[in-house]
Amino acid sequence: MAEMDEPNRHFATTHWSLVLAAGRDEAASREALAALCEQYWHPLYCYVRRRGWNVADAQDLTQAFFVFLLEKHAFEAADPERGRFRSLLLASLKNFLANQVRSEQAEKRGGGVRHFSIDFDDGERRLPEEPADGLTPERLYERRWALTLLDAALDRLRQEHLAAGKAELFEALRSLLTPSAESPPYREIAERLAMTEGAVKVAVHRLRRRYGEMLRELVAQTVGSPEDVDDELRQLLSALGAT
Repeated sequence: MAEMDEPNRHFATTHWSLVLAAGRDEAASREALAALCEQYWHPLYCYVRRRGWNVADAQDLTQAFFVFLLEKHAFEAADPERGRFRSLLLASLKNFLANQVRSEQAEKRGGGVRHFSIDFDDGERRLPEEPADGLTPERLYERRWALTLLDAALDRLRQEHLAAGKAELFEALRSLLTPSAESPPYREIAERLAMTEGAVKVAVHRLRRRYGEMLRELVAQTVGSPEDVDDELRQLLSALGAT
């Protein structure tokens, strides 16, 4: 069987597939929602907090939103060829919050709903990292989405090296993925790992390339076509202030 063209290689199973499954198959929808919750709760939570809800209400609303996605089959009519997963989630959250504000039973939103495993304490600890001013809720959401993807790509890279018995190499080189003034020189790392400086440079090059591939794979799971990947990457980098 012929291999897929490179731009289409990562589109067999995407988050769009999970979104669509959430509207059509009960068993698949629960699995899909668990994956969505685990991967993307923090950008959504940050958005709710920046909109002005306190910690307890933001936690309840974020939990209830994922329950809503499952129970109401909110993505049943979703079209993977139109829009982007990131935009669809935010639009769905905005509608959900507007309905909560209008609802006469808004004070009961946390009662009796299924709770998902979300580390809100960690999410709250990360909020002070964001600028206090200058970021709208939408821009904060985009920034946290970008950081979530970067963290996920880094974790995949870590797990890949761990499985290959190269955990020590990864930990020694990870600071060079995005080099800064604080990054140790190649010579120092080479001495620590008993490698030549040239071998370290090659290893760093391979690590950066693999990191980029994993980031592209993750982004590919959130857009409707391979042609959208580069533009989505540019937008994410822009949200981080990198472009």
